[in-house]
Amino acid sequence: MAPRLGASRCLTRLAVASRTALQSERTACELQQTRRIATSYLTKVAEGEERWEKRAQQIQNGETPHVWDVLDERGYIKDVAGTPEKIKEVMRIKRIGAYVGVDPTADSLHLGHLLPFMPLFWLWFHGYPAVTLLGGATARVGDPTDRLQSRENIANSEISKNVTKIHYQLTRLWSNVVKLREKYGYDKDWAAKRHLLNNNMWLQGLSIYDFTKRLAKNTRIGPMLSRDTVKRKMSEGDGMSLGEFMYPLFQGWDFWHLYNKLGVQMQIGGSDQYGNIVAGIDALKVIRDSEEAPHAKMPTEWQHEPMGFTVPLLLDSAGAKFGKSAGNAVWLDEFKTSPFELYGYFMRRSDDEVEKLLKLFTFMPMTKIQETMTQHCVDPSKRVAQHTLAFEVLSLVYGSQKALQEAQQHKFRFGGELPHVINEPSKDSGIITPNNAPRSDIQLPQSVMQLSPAKLLFATGLVSSNSDGQRLVSQQGAYVAAQPGQTRGLVPGNLSWTPIKMWFPEDTAKYLIDGKILILRKGKHNVRIVELISDEEWEASGKIYPGQPYTGMVRRITERLEQEAEAAGKKLRPNELKKLLQEKSREQQALKVANNPDIELPSKQEIRQRRQAHSRGRRNKSKW
Repeated sequence: MAPRLGASRCLTRLAVASRTALQSERTACELQQTRRIATSYLTKVAEGEERWEKRAQQIQNGETPHVWDVLDERGYIKDVAGTPEKIKEVMRIKRIGAYVGVDPTADSLHLGHLLPFMPLFWLWFHGYPAVTLLGGATARVGDPTDRLQSRENIANSEISKNVTKIHYQLTRLWSNVVKLREKYGYDKDWAAKRHLLNNNMWLQGLSIYDFTKRLAKNTRIGPMLSRDTVKRKMSEGDGMSLGEFMYPLFQGWDFWHLYNKLGVQMQIGGSDQYGNIVAGIDALKVIRDSEEAPHAKMPTEWQHEPMGFTVPLLLDSAGAKFGKSAGNAVWLDEFKTSPFELYGYFMRRSDDEVEKLLKLFTFMPMTKIQETMTQHCVDPSKRVAQHTLAFEVLSLVYGSQKALQEAQQHKFRFGGELPHVINEPSKDSGIITPNNAPRSDIQLPQSVMQLSPAKLLFATGLVSSNSDGQRLVSQQGAYVAAQPGQTRGLVPGNLSWTPIKMWFPEDTAKYLIDGKILILRKGKHNVRIVELISDEEWEASGKIYPGQPYTGMVRRITERLEQEAEAAGKKLRPNELKKLLQEKSREQQALKVANNPDIELPSKQEIRQRRQAHSRGRRNKSKW
């Protein structure tokens, strides 16, 4: 028995040693996978906190104005969800985040949407994190606020188009806001982060169980039924669906997600959104208090409370709210409301309202606004204040270069000197920026889906030739809107991208949305939202796309020459047609030189020398 016992002990010791070695190996592996925080990052955080403490002290001493007072002075604050004194103190001691949300129920933002974004940009100028939220998920529910009739259901293709276009409009706004911050001398603050998010990122993965357990179970029906929107829609409208009734809860979940992940404590919206903001604050508190895990509970002291405020509604001359439904929207899409028309809209504002609009829609200091109004009062017929307002708004929406072009179209000289203009690359340079990006939504015939990916990119104008498209696809520099890395289409309400590869033409059809919309991208800002129409409709339109079969330049010129000759009662012989084509070619070359004086045409002697060298090269090649 002794030897067996010894063997058993040896086996036990061996097992223990093996288990210990395995555990130590696993521990070492976990240590390797642990994320390290760089010292430089910790230094930046410490410096940011130190700057904020110094700023808080300056505000308390009256050396620096409080940003809340700045917003109030300019007329941004209408209704406040919370106590203003407490909000001011929280904003003084904490770098709280703020957000503004917009649902993509149309394919463009309008001027009414821009107003709530302005205080958000002002907060970002003063060092607060800012979030612009695109409601890819909530747009499918539909906000019932101030509506007696339910919104029509939006098709997947329509909402995908809307999400894409508004996403890039917000990108352009942020790009211009960064430049305007530099123009007006506000310091760049590393800790003042900015985000452009889509609530489809978290709401599409929200289970009904989590929603019920964390929020619905602890929400009382009484306060929700007492809301004005619910009462009016039930008594005067077409009734209210469960989705519309729960809309404020979904918006509250958005607030909670941003509060939990990014420290956002403030929501800003139009005055019609006050009820949703209050409901969102209540929902956030309910979700926060329903956390069961002790280690995950969040603090609930006064400095951690959520808050919000609304801005006044922008009304038209008849006193109606701007919007798609009202049919009076002034769009921020240059193909729906041109920059010239947008400039003209502000030029038509009356003298009584122009000072208020300068405060609301520009980043001009109050002293500069007063100087402008004083100059305007000297000779109101020159409409100096209106020109200044229009220039500043277009600088925000389209960039200062476009604003200057439109100002010159309206024959306005800025007191003999140019305003602050940031020169951007032209379209001819090939560099696409948010302000010079080509039109995104185009139409093409159904037959383009039979083209290879490279030829399809050429047809949409994203590349200059088939070979350029082939090179771009091989480098995976072009993208299709779809779930990342998967051969499936775009999730409705989302915007994600997958690199285009050398696949067969029929594989491209997998990414069609509702069988008629295909969204492609090259670079950061060059996007095409392709709507497919029937080949018959395309042919009837008389349009052609790059690379379309039987539509080359020579073929088109030949057909036109033959038609002109036929109309004159003649029939061109082959040698006559060739001669005419050569003349047309020389005319186009001359026109090209006239438009570009830097081009030098070769002399007759240089042409003769080139031909002789070419002939010698061919003879030498034949000898070999």
